[in-house]
Amino acid sequence: MDEAAAGKLSNGVGDAPSSPPSFRMEDLPAEIQTVVMSLLPLKEAVRASIVSRSWSMLWTFHSNLCFYGPNDPDFERDLHDITVDQYINDLIKIERVKFIDSVNGIIRRHSGIGINKFSVRCALGLPKEDLGHLHRWIAFAASSKASIIEFNLKKMYLAPKEVHHFPLEALDVQGNSWLQSLFLANVSIKLQSGICGFAMFKRFVLEDVKIFGDFPGLLASCSTLEDLTIISCPGLANLSVPHKLDKLQHLLIERMVVEMIEFHATNLCHFEYRGKVSPIVLHGCSKLEKATILFHCGKGLHHAFTVGPSILPVKILNVQASIIKYEELQKLTLGPHGMFTHLRHMTCELTVVNASENADNADNADNGVLQLAYCLDIAPNLETLHVDMLHWGFKDNKCDEVVGEEGSLGHMRRHDHLKTVYISGFRLYKAHTKLACCILSNASVLEHLKLEPRFGTIPRLNEGLETTILEVCKWARLASERFGKVITVSDAPSE
Repeated sequence: MDEAAAGKLSNGVGDAPSSPPSFRMEDLPAEIQTVVMSLLPLKEAVRASIVSRSWSMLWTFHSNLCFYGPNDPDFERDLHDITVDQYINDLIKIERVKFIDSVNGIIRRHSGIGINKFSVRCALGLPKEDLGHLHRWIAFAASSKASIIEFNLKKMYLAPKEVHHFPLEALDVQGNSWLQSLFLANVSIKLQSGICGFAMFKRFVLEDVKIFGDFPGLLASCSTLEDLTIISCPGLANLSVPHKLDKLQHLLIERMVVEMIEFHATNLCHFEYRGKVSPIVLHGCSKLEKATILFHCGKGLHHAFTVGPSILPVKILNVQASIIKYEELQKLTLGPHGMFTHLRHMTCELTVVNASENADNADNADNGVLQLAYCLDIAPNLETLHVDMLHWGFKDNKCDEVVGEEGSLGHMRRHDHLKTVYISGFRLYKAHTKLACCILSNASVLEHLKLEPRFGTIPRLNEGLETTILEVCKWARLASERFGKVITVSDAPSE
């Protein structure tokens, strides 16, 4: 053997690649083994326990017990395809029994140690005769001191016929120093005066929960609460919380029938409201950066900008509104010019409905869109504007002129910061072209106007879209020449 060959052999060059060193779970410390097993979904962790005898008990220390059932695609397909009620009821009953047995089997064998999350989502519902199982699961979650607890009993396929009582007092053990997040859906709660509160409570979500008792009183004991969501919860006459929630950062209120909304939250950053027009008072929210407002009424756009001082500090505003009929623009009463001095980014989602059979009114039905031009006056420092429009009941309300009326509408002030504007659902309706021309004329530093003629993803609303795109492209070219601005059209054919 020559020296070159010997050198190659001694250096390992040219040898077959050596196999990687073997690794066994058993080589890791016991506490690390349980952490590794907890990274797997619970079902996979249980399956892995049969691979090795030494792994057989690792899953019993799994930190996240999440029971979501049924999740079999075949079962969901059967429910949609088969119309025989008795068969569906029998199938649901069988799957419910399997789900209950699965949950009971897991918690019976689990160590109950080191649980971070305990979650039950039973889309099949629980009849009264199965309430004992629900109480057993709640007791297990409390005794194991899970920091995240979720119980969602909202039926996925059928409307719920009954709402079960959730014993909130069962979680009120040892001062609740362990519970950080609670999510409840489709249950009822009765707030008792003996509940001490939750010392480490950070997240509270209630959806379709019937509330009995002093809810503001409960919140008063949640001094560490950071995230509060209340959706469609009957039983509350008002949401006036006189106590300070200084840690609260996110507040979402949706589909609530209340007379008053009032919170003291000095650190609130994100506020969301969707529902009927109600007085909203947010005290001391100087750190509010983002707000989403949706009022269910024909004057929703107007009301969204007159909520008052509560949302003045926002930098990002998302407004959702329905415009049902023509409203005379001169009747609008907005706040003083420039009241939203911090607002930089705004999104407006407008649903315009033509409910009028009168031809003259039909021509003016979408003029409510022009309210937006008025609203822009109260945000002089706006930088980006995103407008999504969806129209229902319009046949032919196209603009006769290619560019529209003379540049400005006469009521929108000059904007020296607005650089980017995006308008989806843009057709050549009179109100659309007026609004676009108004922005092009008054936004002195506008860099880009992008138009999207498509109405969402509903096919029948986009019939003849190809022809509409060509018409909008023609309008955009002429408007670009007239105002000296860059205008692009989505899905425009390449030249």
